[in-house]
Amino acid sequence: MRKFALALLVVVGTTPLYAQYERRYEVGLFGAFTRYDKAFGLSDKPGGGVRFAYALGPAVSLEVEALFQSPQDFSSASIEPMIGSGSLLLYALNASRMSLYLIGGYSRLDFGGTSPYRFTDGGVHAGAGVKMFMSSRFALRFEGRGIYTPATNGAFGQKNATHLVGSAGLAFFQSSGPPAADADRDGVPDKRDACPDTPAGVKVDQTGCPLAAPVAAAEPAPAAPPPPPPAPSPVDSDGDGVDDATDKCPNTPAGATVDPTGCPLDSDHDGVWDGLDKCPDTPPNATVDANGCPADSDRDGVLDGIDKCPDTVAGTPVDALGCPLDSDHDGVPDNLDRCPNTPPGTQVDGNGCPIAKDTDGDGIPDPQDRCPNTPKGSRVDQFGCLLLFEEHPVAPAAPGAPPPPRPTLILSGVNFQTGRSVLTASSYAVLDQVAGSLIANPEIRIEIAGYTDSVGRKMTNLRLSMARAAAVRAYLARRGVSPSRLQARGYGASGAIAPNSTAEGRAQNRRVELHKLP
Repeated sequence: MRKFALALLVVVGTTPLYAQYERRYEVGLFGAFTRYDKAFGLSDKPGGGVRFAYALGPAVSLEVEALFQSPQDFSSASIEPMIGSGSLLLYALNASRMSLYLIGGYSRLDFGGTSPYRFTDGGVHAGAGVKMFMSSRFALRFEGRGIYTPATNGAFGQKNATHLVGSAGLAFFQSSGPPAADADRDGVPDKRDACPDTPAGVKVDQTGCPLAAPVAAAEPAPAAPPPPPPAPSPVDSDGDGVDDATDKCPNTPAGATVDPTGCPLDSDHDGVWDGLDKCPDTPPNATVDANGCPADSDRDGVLDGIDKCPDTVAGTPVDALGCPLDSDHDGVPDNLDRCPNTPPGTQVDGNGCPIAKDTDGDGIPDPQDRCPNTPKGSRVDQFGCLLLFEEHPVAPAAPGAPPPPRPTLILSGVNFQTGRSVLTASSYAVLDQVAGSLIANPEIRIEIAGYTDSVGRKMTNLRLSMARAAAVRAYLARRGVSPSRLQARGYGASGAIAPNSTAEGRAQNRRVELHKLP
């Protein structure tokens, strides 16, 4: 049994390519499992799709496919991602029962029409797979690939993304059947070959038999004509290639190029003869040396004799006359101007750049300010966004002591309709500043904590606080903050920061806090 299995493996693995079926068209159905980049906050889901391939040859195929994902619930809506791909397949192994291949190409990912997934991404993909042929027309196909998006359109805090897809499915082929047998490989099938044992490389006729080589009759070679008599040597005193009898300039300097009359040429009219001129394309009026090459004393690219500003400082951009450029007319030469496209009339500094403004007065110039509308007096970070958490050095805790409190921000001005989890319109400005700060600092993860006063039943207060925390989380997600960075939790009436015995104290206890997560 082992000998039989070994023989079968040798036959399968060494079947020559010409003996395989010609599988030119392929149609397939497949199931797939997709693992999205963690930053997208999507669950790993199964799906299914269809594909079509066309073989350019035994080792190369072109393929298109569409993959439809299982629906996912997000907030109150459902999204159904889809991936379309175009690929090139390169077959590393072709055997009669199995093919191994490498795949690469372009993918387009559509995440549906629900915010924040209302976008499409383009990316490249690469992977490998195997086809296991059950017959000439049917095969099992398994594949794995990775999809890399160098510039994602999603607002999840990162610029690129990587997704993984594994698939298994069925492939159906158009087959023209095996090629006709040709034992001696002379191009004539055995059933029509009258000479089935023709040696390799011998030319044959339509019946497969060797062609007879024609025999040419030997003929005597014609007699060679006698050589012509030697011509008389011309005299060329100046060695310019023109006989003295026709040379109109018999004293041409050695090496100069001459016309048919033997006179030297000066194509660029710089006073140095062609053939001696090492720079034969000198522009008119340029000053040249003895070799015919122009000089550029200030090395600005404009030749001496043409340069109207011959003492330009090295490295300064100049115009066609060799004078320094100031393209934007701001008074700073282009070689010193770090902002060469300043609009006319703009005040600039010594580097030619517009003097930066700080419109919102937070200490961060407008070009670097990622949150340009910060309220007056707000404390901001290096990006000009609301400073959510201030870090303070903490001394090491003594053994057994409770851990230090985590950084916390009370969202003053965030209010809800009485007894409900609906945000009031006055809360939007505060939450917009929080969203801008989180987007500018993608490394920060937070817990949104909801609290109530002690009035009412304990479970009712707990559910209300959770609903209000969830409402704040949903608003921040709609403003572009990745939901994976946000956790919502309700604490009810616990954690009071003021007495519940007074109206002022109860108002302070009805609040939303942000807790920085490690």
